[in-house]
Amino acid sequence: MDEMMFCYQCEQAANCTACTGKAGVCGKSAETADAQDKLTGALIGFATLLLDIGRPIQPPQALLLTEGLFTTITNVDFDPQTVAQLTDKVWKAKQEAFASASPAPAPVSDYDMQKLWQEPDPDRKSLCSFVLFGLRGMAAYSYHARVLGYTDGEIDLFFCTALRAIAQERDKDKLFQLVEDTGRMAYRVMAELDKANTGAFGDPEPVEVPLTIEKGPFIVISGHDLYDAKCLLEQTEGKGINVYTHSEMLPAHGYPELKKRFPHLKGNFGTAWQNQQREFEDIPAPVLFTTNCIMPLRPSYADRVFTTSVVSYPGVTHIGEDRDFSPVIAKANVVSKATGRGAIGRTTGGRTVTQNVNINNQFNGDRAGQQKSSEAMDKAAGDATGEMARALAFAK
Repeated sequence: MDEMMFCYQCEQAANCTACTGKAGVCGKSAETADAQDKLTGALIGFATLLLDIGRPIQPPQALLLTEGLFTTITNVDFDPQTVAQLTDKVWKAKQEAFASASPAPAPVSDYDMQKLWQEPDPDRKSLCSFVLFGLRGMAAYSYHARVLGYTDGEIDLFFCTALRAIAQERDKDKLFQLVEDTGRMAYRVMAELDKANTGAFGDPEPVEVPLTIEKGPFIVISGHDLYDAKCLLEQTEGKGINVYTHSEMLPAHGYPELKKRFPHLKGNFGTAWQNQQREFEDIPAPVLFTTNCIMPLRPSYADRVFTTSVVSYPGVTHIGEDRDFSPVIAKANVVSKATGRGAIGRTTGGRTVTQNVNINNQFNGDRAGQQKSSEAMDKAAGDATGEMARALAFAK
């Protein structure tokens, strides 16, 4: 294989086939793609060893597996260094598990992902890839549930079983069955996340979400980690800083323990995630990314971007496990004073919307740069918020 990288896990894949050059369509470099392949191979080796040991999967081990898989999702981690650091953590955990096992199992090497990408049997390659990409998506939701204190031992065991099968199973009938099992387990993971979210934040209900960006300092929070949203809202409470959701964080407004408890959760900014580069162009506020989807940053707003959890981007301030968002809060005040704007105090069309809907409040940034790719992705995948808006309108 002559490619510099191989990645075909998302709808952005070049020519609807795979990204194979110096960087993917998403902006991920070949170096980052290679680091993610090494991380995935280490996770497969770790999962295989845990099954060979035969003990129940321990919570820290399960967390590491989900964190690692989550990290390899498209538009989550663009920094090969942080991916490599996570791989080191997997190796360390693997060594600790091996050392504590009795009797000692046979050593397990990391899986070489090139064996899958170069698999000569297209059916096996497709089935194994289907399972792998399903596990990555499941890991994101399982991770969110886990940080809220909800775990499921059968889900943890399935992650290990499925990862091992990617490396070892040759029977295509069994792999097809594994694809079906992955779908069923994905449903179980989503049920677990729903239980975690409603247990922590109440049953979601329809609410009107303002589009107006009110006067004063504010923070935009993107992604779909409600735990991070809660932490940010707690730390900004009473400080005169408003919080606006972006993209996948929009549903946070529907959870009463967030919306009713924190009146400074004011509204939503922006449209679909793929439009962020032009919408953040001159935004007078910091942006906090909690999950996918972060896109390659433009210099015009890069100094105002922060990441947390599994998200990482080279040169960007990362908020660690303590979730101390003081740097984000400080930046909100600094940007507000420096720009003399704080907020634009305007809305699109002078209307509000009901929870997940298509919105269009924008700053006057450069629109040319990402227009082509945005239109292509809109055509290929559609704007999920727009689809939900039409469904809600129809329901009314």
